[in-house]
Amino acid sequence: MAEAVVELLERAARREAPLEELRALRLAVQAVPPAALRARLSDDHLGALFALLSVNDREQVSACVSILERLLQALDPVYVIQNLREELQKGLFHPDDSVKILTISQVGRIVENSDAITEILNSPELLQQIINCIGGEKIAVAKEAIKSLSRIAQTQDGLEALFVSSLLSDLKNVMATNDVVRYRVYELIVEISSVSADSLNYCANSGLISELIGELTGDDVLVRATCIEMVTSLAHTPHGRQYLAQQGIIDKISNIIVGAESDPFSGFYLPGFVKFFGNLAVVDSPQQICERYPVFMEKVFEMAESHDPTMIGVAVDTLGILGSNVEGKQVLQKTRSRFKNLLNRIGHQAKNAPAELRLRCLDAISSLLYLSPEQQTEDLLRMTESWFTSLSSQPLELFRSISTQPFPDLHCGALRVFTAIANQPWAQKLMLDSPGFVEYIVDRSVEPDKASKDAKYELVKALVNSKTIAEIFGNQYYLRLRAYLREGPYYVKAVSTTAVEGAE
Repeated sequence: MAEAVVELLERAARREAPLEELRALRLAVQAVPPAALRARLSDDHLGALFALLSVNDREQVSACVSILERLLQALDPVYVIQNLREELQKGLFHPDDSVKILTISQVGRIVENSDAITEILNSPELLQQIINCIGGEKIAVAKEAIKSLSRIAQTQDGLEALFVSSLLSDLKNVMATNDVVRYRVYELIVEISSVSADSLNYCANSGLISELIGELTGDDVLVRATCIEMVTSLAHTPHGRQYLAQQGIIDKISNIIVGAESDPFSGFYLPGFVKFFGNLAVVDSPQQICERYPVFMEKVFEMAESHDPTMIGVAVDTLGILGSNVEGKQVLQKTRSRFKNLLNRIGHQAKNAPAELRLRCLDAISSLLYLSPEQQTEDLLRMTESWFTSLSSQPLELFRSISTQPFPDLHCGALRVFTAIANQPWAQKLMLDSPGFVEYIVDRSVEPDKASKDAKYELVKALVNSKTIAEIFGNQYYLRLRAYLREGPYYVKAVSTTAVEGAE
């Protein structure tokens, strides 16, 4: 096979390979191990394939791109940048986006090699063109450029090249292309800033983070909505949160939520601002965030109590995030009857809202009710039981009715609620006391698809792994559940058939 590949490459190098042979070569190189390819390749072969990209024939270009992808992956990154620098440079200017993506992805691979990255950093014109690719029309090209530049910034030298040289001017120039491209550059800056405090300092000193924050707190409501997502990404890292706090950004976001009362356009950005605090509470301390920024909790409750499905959805998601850990659960518990009343609304929405909101409610309920075995103190078990009973007058029947509906997403969502409470003794007693419930759990015939079978299996696993299940369910049911678990999610009972003489 390797000999056949070399023969086809030789013909391509002599420009004697018609399109059919290039197609054959595309298939052949996939079948040859990288080591065998490395041993047979020459500069002439690669140069010829790059030269074949210059024709105005999309099918030929596509075939050559596929072949080059495979061949270049087999080569050492140092070899690629030292011997094919000019070809890579030309590839960045190619009118076909697949060639640009091939070239940029190779640069991304090269910069991950400590010996090869210096070669790239000494090629400012190459980096300049990759920056220009952020401004390309095709999002796929821009994303590949962002990915490669982000990799370059993983090293000190890379940070210096991007932010302490003329390339910073190139970044700022490409931002001026239009709003969409400007946000792409912000996306790159946030990605780089998230790596380390040192990376964040370079980005901050460039002035680009200040520009992002300026747009976040500016008057354009649509721009605010876009920028808050990026600032939320920055807040996922400890050094990012520290920076936002030191710069007073978190306080500014809180003040904007306060001022949203009188802003008729707040619906555009308020969901993102509330999500920001929800994420902040989980990665930081729910109690501290909710105590320091009481407007956040108040706004979440207001949104959940509203009649706007969009606002309800964001509030429900946020409550699910907030209640995903014990400290967040305790913060919600302190609001007493207000949260209990809200749970009743969420239970109602889980049954009656449009399908997408119903699913979000089910996921939030699962998150709120789950307790790991080591968290199951008497107080917390009493709390989750009282929350469960607040959802509906007959909550177990509510979720069981949802789980029997012919909508896979909702069916699985209801099963996840059962799984969330399955290891809690009060829930096991409820399940046992509900007529036919245990039979429903071990009945495989009600699960129509793979996702449902997997969800049911997770429920059975959660029950079997609980320390109290054998005592509460009794030996007969416990053994049936263990058998289900042992047989796996997709077990089908064999049906014996008897052949009847003369039957068709």
